[in-house]
Amino acid sequence: VQLQASGGGLVDTGGSLRLSCTISGGLLSSYAMAWFRQPPGKEREFVAGITWSAVRTYYADSVKGRFTISRNNAGGTVFLQMNSLKPEDTAVYYCAGDLLKSGSHAEEYKLWGQGTQVTVSS
Repeated sequence: VQLQASGGGLVDTGGSLRLSCTISGGLLSSYAMAWFRQPPGKEREFVAGITWSAVRTYYADSVKGRFTISRNNAGGTVFLQMNSLKPEDTAVYYCAGDLLKSGSHAEEYKLWGQGTQVTVSS
């Protein structure tokens, strides 16, 4: 099973991007999913998570009201809609999945995508 993240790029402050994470070799509906990010020179941090059925979503305080996580289980894709982007959102963004439970700690997730770069210019 593999995850493939895409959709990153360079955007101006206040702009928007939509990240996608597509699963191959497995069923997305089996996984709780999340997005993490790693800013330059910093540790990886939680951004947003979603339960397998999308009944519950949860966010880091720094992105609440600006980012939205969603999923299309039939299409095998998880999305992260990012609006009102700020320079401090600049990071490599990773999608992650786990069969057992959802959470906000990186060590809880066993399946990781390769990362996609998001750069917000000031």
